Amino acid sequence: MTGSAEMNPPDDLAIHPAFRGEGEQVIRRLQKLEEWKARGVEPYAWRYPRRDTTEGLRAKFHDLENGAESGYRASLAGRLMAFRRHGKASFADLEDGWGRIQLMAAVDSLGGEGYQLFQELDIGDWVGVEGPVFRSRRGELTVRVEEFRLLSKSLRPLPEKWHGLKDVELRYRRRYLDLLVNPEVKRKLLVRVKTIREVRRFLDDRDFLEVETPMLHLIPGGAAARPFVTYHHALGEELYLRIAPELYLKRCLVGGLEKVYEINRNFRNEGISYKHNPEFTMLEFYWAFVDYLDLASFLEEMLSEVVGRVMGTLKFTYQGREMDFTPPWRRTTLLEAVSAAVGEKVDSSTSPDKWKELAERHSVPLEEGWGPGKAATELFEKLVEPELWEPTLVMDYPREVSPLARAHRSDPFLTERFELIAAGRELANAFSELIDPLDQRERFEQQARQRERGDEEAHVVDYDYLRAMEYGMPPAGGLGLGIDRLVMILTDSHSIREVILFPHLRPV
Repeated sequence: MTGSAEMNPPDDLAIHPAFRGEGEQVIRRLQKLEEWKARGVEPYAWRYPRRDTTEGLRAKFHDLENGAESGYRASLAGRLMAFRRHGKASFADLEDGWGRIQLMAAVDSLGGEGYQLFQELDIGDWVGVEGPVFRSRRGELTVRVEEFRLLSKSLRPLPEKWHGLKDVELRYRRRYLDLLVNPEVKRKLLVRVKTIREVRRFLDDRDFLEVETPMLHLIPGGAAARPFVTYHHALGEELYLRIAPELYLKRCLVGGLEKVYEINRNFRNEGISYKHNPEFTMLEFYWAFVDYLDLASFLEEMLSEVVGRVMGTLKFTYQGREMDFTPPWRRTTLLEAVSAAVGEKVDSSTSPDKWKELAERHSVPLEEGWGPGKAATELFEKLVEPELWEPTLVMDYPREVSPLARAHRSDPFLTERFELIAAGRELANAFSELIDPLDQRERFEQQARQRERGDEEAHVVDYDYLRAMEYGMPPAGGLGLGIDRLVMILTDSHSIREVILFPHLRPV
């Protein structure tokens, strides 16, 4: 690289219109950009032949003594994250995808002109460097820069690590900066990646097949939720972003695929909160010839293994309280839990008037047209679920709120369904699958009547799915696990936005 002398003062007339009114630091960087170009340097490189990483160098020279030379010439590329300019020697921190390492630039190694150019770099610039590795007298592994190349000029200064990016909403909107200056964000992302990897490994090792099902549905189904609606111009019809992959995965069972799963996005046109994002990641799997009791034991085995591999322990702290995934987990039925909460026994024979009285007594609002099953579920969700901290399997949900679950073999008021509750929220939902096409048709039609009465979340009749069932579906169990909510617990995150890389936010 060839050098230049002192840079000229900023000329407002030469500023790109997109940057008019920006601060002095931005203007200064824009001027440097033009100076680099004037030297014949391309400030946005096509590539750089990096041979080393910071992690690799630290591993290779972990036992290098203080003040010693390694005799190895490194080739690194990354972003400058700190700069300590001195007279004839300056120090900088270079960060790549694996960590940071110290750089030392000096007149002796770069020459006067090269050293001046190095000092004109800014924090945030991407650079490639080459030079020998040594350990400083203070014990810091360091690369002595003998050659460097500007790879990408940063036009905006990075926020200060501790003061520049504290606003939570700004952190979510500018996640790229959040990743740069908040190491905890990257740690949570890595926990998420590892969690998904371990779930996939667990299922693959047990001969489940990973499949992909449509994101665009002709009929929204598989869950009680309001869908997002879009329009296909070529077909001239409305389509829906999927709220769940369930009905397509169960078509796979009809087709002879006995163990299938999918880890992917669902979309629900509902409120945004610390527990909800309009798009979220779910695991769903379906398994022929098992029931919900088999699934409860399987989930216990899967999550205890996944959590152990990700966390290194089954006991850890979440939001200041101990969380313990050690099996066996507590089990209770929904009606048992509600009975304990209201202080008297309720069961499938409890009258509608009694359910209404209990709801009023405990200030749980019920809507017109809701039956005893819905009332029982509302009481559970308001009085019981928020208090369940340790992983708890809540068994046997009412049939009224479980239109795709098989009726309980000993009580027609209930279904063979369970939810896993931990930290006061649902993590997983599972049931013995309804495989009787006539029963399923009747339940769909009941849901359709609820939609006609104004329930926008009630299921739509999917006649093609009914037709598939009529060819014969094997006995099966199915389970859905909320990946985001699980990762919230594993990363000690209060909000779902902390564990989604780019959460949805209101426009500003």
